[in-house]
Amino acid sequence: MHARITRAAIFGLAIWFGSSALPRAQPVFTGAEIFPLEEFAARRGKVVEGIGDAVAVLQGATERPGEQPFRQSNQFFYLTGVVEPRAIVAIDGRTRRTTLFLQPYNERREQRMFGPGLHPGDEAARATGVDALLAHDEFAPFVASLARDSRTIYTPFRPEVLGEASSSDVVALARATSQDPWDGRSSREDAFIAKLKQAAPGCEVRDLDPIVDALRVIKSPREIALIREATRIAGLGIVEAMRDAEPGRYEYELQADAEFVFKTYGAYGGSYFALIATGTNTWYSHYHKNTARLRDGDLVQFDYAPDYKYYQSDVTRVFPANGRFSPRQRELYTIYLELYRALMTSIRPHAAPRHIVSDAVVKMDGAVARFRFTDSRIATAARAFVDRFRNSAPASLGHSVGMEVHDVGRPGPTLEPGEVFTIEPAMQIPEEHIGIRLEDMILITDSGYENLSASVPIDMDAIERVMKEPGLQKVRRGR
Repeated sequence: MHARITRAAIFGLAIWFGSSALPRAQPVFTGAEIFPLEEFAARRGKVVEGIGDAVAVLQGATERPGEQPFRQSNQFFYLTGVVEPRAIVAIDGRTRRTTLFLQPYNERREQRMFGPGLHPGDEAARATGVDALLAHDEFAPFVASLARDSRTIYTPFRPEVLGEASSSDVVALARATSQDPWDGRSSREDAFIAKLKQAAPGCEVRDLDPIVDALRVIKSPREIALIREATRIAGLGIVEAMRDAEPGRYEYELQADAEFVFKTYGAYGGSYFALIATGTNTWYSHYHKNTARLRDGDLVQFDYAPDYKYYQSDVTRVFPANGRFSPRQRELYTIYLELYRALMTSIRPHAAPRHIVSDAVVKMDGAVARFRFTDSRIATAARAFVDRFRNSAPASLGHSVGMEVHDVGRPGPTLEPGEVFTIEPAMQIPEEHIGIRLEDMILITDSGYENLSASVPIDMDAIERVMKEPGLQKVRRGR
């Protein structure tokens, strides 16, 4: 593990010296360069099984305002791999054919502005693997044909999700906007549904999201490979932040280390806003102002990961601002890590979360009973931590991760191979307004589980060794 980190350090340092012997950064891929067309087709085939004789219709994301790069919405990308603004796709359950509707060729846009894109024609149809590729204007007659046959139409009801967001976020935003007396706008999806009903009044319109969400719960081998790579990149970013941490640095300077690594490896951006908290900021689970200065004696909680080829990760580590855990920090971290690992080692496939939590609580009780506390506040925090799991109903381990950092879909009653989720239990000392929280990416396998973030240093001695190594900003400043 440490050898991999050391090589990453050499790679990071050599960039500043302009080494020509370094491997080139991975490009940012799109569509068929991420998955073979057969995988997108197989997903659409599953949708056909779910909708029967009906037709599924999805609209892609719009252009971004200003000079912002385009990113396709997750549901549309999952089924097509097409990264073009205002695209529409129709998946016909009766004929099992997929039709894609695209904007016409725009010479100024493609030749002088943004580079080649997809537009109607046989070549684009072959490149996307769809059965037909038509002009955007032909969608209206297509809907009219559905109206003549009174076909049922499935379309997403939930607002679209782009980068740095999850479904719960966009749903909450849409609700707040619609209830705002000085706003009141409906979502783009609501407007689309209204237009479908107007153009095809005899057609029933149903929600497609539950069908696609269910498909996304179990990840394919290729999806797992992308999540594993996103997690590896997240770990390298965290390690670089560890190397650069020292009293006097700002939280946002550590964020810069991670973002440098993310972009070096071809990430689109972050999976979510950077949660980099020092001192009393660790109390907040989603603190993201990132403007505080690290102080001698602080612990730093670092929670950040990349949006990599439309897939996410979510990893958290804790380290001392000055590079050395104090005796009290060691006591806090040691008991927390024992309780954390009690939960981790209880995870197993085909088991219900409540049974996993019950097994973990037995281990936690034993760990607390054996531990030699010297600080009463830490002892109280540890017992409260265990009691929260003991009394949790329903039992929960964490959240799913996939195309979204809080991924869609309702997992079944048991953990099954192909599910990816995090555990991130927090332990807090209320009197001091501080907390401690680790987070790892868990993949359920046939025989157990794989910790996808196992290479990211978590033991105190390993963290301290890493923090002795020179970081990117220290090298740049000649330190």
